[in-house]
Amino acid sequence: MALNISKFSDDLEGLILRAFQLEESMILTYLGKEKFRERVRPAFQKEENADESIDKYVKELPEFNTGYQSWYSESLVVVRQLIPDRLDDFVSHYQKPRTRKDISFENYKMQDYLQGLRITRGGGSEVVVDQSAGIPQFQQQRAILASAKARFTSSLFEIRQLVQADLFDSEIEAARELLKNKFLRGAGAIAGVVLEKHLRQVCDNHTVKVAKKNPGIADLNDALKNASVIDVPQWRQITLLGDYRNLCDHNKAKEPTVEQVTDLLDGADKVIKTLA
Repeated sequence: MALNISKFSDDLEGLILRAFQLEESMILTYLGKEKFRERVRPAFQKEENADESIDKYVKELPEFNTGYQSWYSESLVVVRQLIPDRLDDFVSHYQKPRTRKDISFENYKMQDYLQGLRITRGGGSEVVVDQSAGIPQFQQQRAILASAKARFTSSLFEIRQLVQADLFDSEIEAARELLKNKFLRGAGAIAGVVLEKHLRQVCDNHTVKVAKKNPGIADLNDALKNASVIDVPQWRQITLLGDYRNLCDHNKAKEPTVEQVTDLLDGADKVIKTLA
């Protein structure tokens, strides 16, 4: 089985490049086309047809609102996996604060930018805050994502976690083959083992201690919730997955359904990819 490390690295490089292009798109919107062209002209001054090259560069920049949504979703997973200690910071530049009473340049967030929020007073004569306030928020998100690359390439990041992720992917695929051939209990049992191993690794990552010598999914899930590593909705979802696993493993009086085993496989796959 080949490791996906090189692919992971390429995907991360792609996200970093897209972040640069999205920032350029923001600046284009803020400056306007003519001022933006003059801003980037020095980078094209050695080219024979500089104006054509600049036009092509501007034309190929992504539409920000559409491009940002997919970039944010993908980057969120990377930050959660590689630098979980920066996750809250990354999200804070996107989400509007619940306790915000007024809107200023300092507390303007990416959600505001995507809605085109602009605050004025004096009948519109004075601009309090506009979309330009979103640029530094996105620049911070871009910098956080870039720091994930340093974490990935440094000795601080343990390659064994990527190896384990590859193994889990293979086991989930094997479980899907069993499900396809109607071996429901076997498919659910494999997914349950994968989920349990991953939760144990997450506990280790966050130095969460579990009292039991041989903890199961429920024990690990409770420990992670008590340590505030996961929230209540995540805890409930994992509890349900644990119930499905037990149905496949232990309850011989009742057969699991295709829907339950499918939910177990999909849920376990989601947990191992989003919870680190």
